[in-house]
Amino acid sequence: MNNNKLIDKLNYALGWELRAIILYSHYSAYVKGIQRLHLSTHFSSEATESIGHANIVRSAIVKLGGKVITDRNSQEIIHTSEYVEMLKFAFDTEKKASEIYNEILEELKNFNDDELYDSIENIYFAELRSVEEVRMLLN
Repeated sequence: MNNNKLIDKLNYALGWELRAIILYSHYSAYVKGIQRLHLSTHFSSEATESIGHANIVRSAIVKLGGKVITDRNSQEIIHTSEYVEMLKFAFDTEKKASEIYNEILEELKNFNDDELYDSIENIYFAELRSVEEVRMLLN
């Protein structure tokens, strides 16, 4: 795999992380009612986690000699104050992120950088945990 293809995939992942930061910060502010006690903290934690993931991905792109994007993914962020809807959108976001990182890991299997592989694998596992956590919140 050449660096350009990997950089493109990492930038795509970065765009999703930037989107997740906005989505979770927005939902943390708008969740209402008794659900706010738990979900505001949950959404804020997810935003913070996405900042960390974005920093790791950004550093990887720079390490590979690439140009880092600064725009979030253009997938619409739906405004709602309905917590079930928020969780559905969060679930879709986490599921997409896990798919993206899984694709990157597949590409990295033949790339000779164990440190990068381990970093992306840690993000991938965090995304899978988030998928499961949101799935359980929805049920």
